[in-house]
Amino acid sequence: MAHSLVCAETVSRVSSVLNRNTRQFGKKHLFDQDEETYWNSDQGPSQWVVLEFPQRIRVSQLQIQFQGGFSSRRSRLEGCQGSEALNKIVDFYPEDNNSLQTFPVPAAEVDQLKVMFEDATDFFGRVVIYHLRVLGEKV
Repeated sequence: MAHSLVCAETVSRVSSVLNRNTRQFGKKHLFDQDEETYWNSDQGPSQWVVLEFPQRIRVSQLQIQFQGGFSSRRSRLEGCQGSEALNKIVDFYPEDNNSLQTFPVPAAEVDQLKVMFEDATDFFGRVVIYHLRVLGEKV
């Protein structure tokens, strides 16, 4: 049974935050399960989220809820173990809507993930995400 792998010990980083306002738009809102909060990137050609897990995990699914109009047409999941270089795990293509979208992930054992958001639907390249969930199991 797959369950959420992001925990209090998971370290997260993001490419940018709108107007550097981390209190209102920061990365913590990706994982707080609050329907009213979200991460809002600043403008740019691509945005990303990096997750460093406290132990090795086996990812099976990625769930993302964008704000319609601020999603990504093309995205990529990369991962690695330890200090290795990141390698592509899978490309995925989100829809531009407000629904929670689920993307299957080929079996990958990692302790670091990077989710790349390219080709944003917003003219300025901003991305807005209400929920980001990594599902799978601990190894």
